[in-house]
Amino acid sequence: MPGLVLHLLSLLWAVAETNPQIQSSCFVPSGQQPLVHSTQALMESSVTSSGFPNPSVLIAMNLAGALSLEAQMLLTTKLMTSDTNDLTLGQLALSIMALTSSCRDPGNRVPLLQRQMENWAPSSPDVEASSFYGPSLAVLALCQKNPEATLPIAARFAKSLLVNTSPFNVDTGAIATLALTCMYNKIPIGSEEGYRALFGQVLKSTVEDISMRINDSGIIGDIYSTGLAMQALSATPVQPNKAWDCQKTMDTMLAEIKQGKFHNPMAIAQILPSLKGKTYLDVPHVTCGPDHEVQPTLPSHPSPGPTSASNITVMYTINNQLRGVELLFNVTIAVSVKGGSVLLVVLEEAQRKSSMFKFETTMTSWGLVVSSINNIAENVNHKTYWQFLSGRTPLNEGVADYIPFNQEHITANFTQY
Repeated sequence: MPGLVLHLLSLLWAVAETNPQIQSSCFVPSGQQPLVHSTQALMESSVTSSGFPNPSVLIAMNLAGALSLEAQMLLTTKLMTSDTNDLTLGQLALSIMALTSSCRDPGNRVPLLQRQMENWAPSSPDVEASSFYGPSLAVLALCQKNPEATLPIAARFAKSLLVNTSPFNVDTGAIATLALTCMYNKIPIGSEEGYRALFGQVLKSTVEDISMRINDSGIIGDIYSTGLAMQALSATPVQPNKAWDCQKTMDTMLAEIKQGKFHNPMAIAQILPSLKGKTYLDVPHVTCGPDHEVQPTLPSHPSPGPTSASNITVMYTINNQLRGVELLFNVTIAVSVKGGSVLLVVLEEAQRKSSMFKFETTMTSWGLVVSSINNIAENVNHKTYWQFLSGRTPLNEGVADYIPFNQEHITANFTQY
């Protein structure tokens, strides 16, 4: 009897793989399609010859159908020629998936990622859930290339997730769900049924955790984690106890996009596949070739600038009260900038007025991240970083995206996670 049950489950999963929307389908209404189109165009406009080659943008572009062939080719070429030596597990996995979606051979990236994952292990049972994000992407990328060789890696990864005791993270849970869904669907014939039971157990846990983060508006976690969570809940047939209204989530996200919440290329890259009815599981199935149709981009018209942008005043505080750090400070400065300026301009003006507000940034796939203020730098080993808050509320956007309002109090707090 158990064998029959497992057989029936495997048939269910096989059907689900051919139709990821079987459990929870939703769509973008025709009247909202121009909004999605312009949002994708905004993401693709971030691709420049001097810019950071973001593999997530290329994946989203290929899953959605690129609007700009020039941007698609430029980003593909930059990723093909980029150095892999300093890439993290997640970055390496994303580059493999991005090149796969462009029908390019990832080359030695796949065996390199496999070797790194064979040596991977969490540092402790209570390690932060976010530390599984990169390995989740790695399992997903390897599964799409060689599921049989990935089986023992994925099993060890799944067991590590089961024993992890740290608070749940929606983004990590979503990618882990996609990775283990891929593995479950691709378990080679003749493999031990224990693999299927293991992956199914972890999937049930992650899907339940994701569903518990669905709020009344349909947002899952926050607006920037919802895109990945939508992919996960759409792709796995393991349904949570709490019913998910996919269309409600879709409509809410479209409203957020309409309000201008999605102008960061990475944020767009994570929601765009769901807007197009795709998931990262579709990466190996992207069709490429000379007959591949590239939709024309929308005509670009320069948007009129503000006729009389008045200045605003932003109160900016830098605070470091962590023990073990010699230089403790809490200093506030009033900064005047043009209305509509991003937070980065506030930081630059504060730095110009006082050397104490000197800061440094690091480019990441999410854009610029402030890595040091007043010579106090973030440290991965010490789990410290600079967190930006409006009042007491952490900002959901980076310094190059967030637009402060008049008399707002922004605090950069050196904190520990």
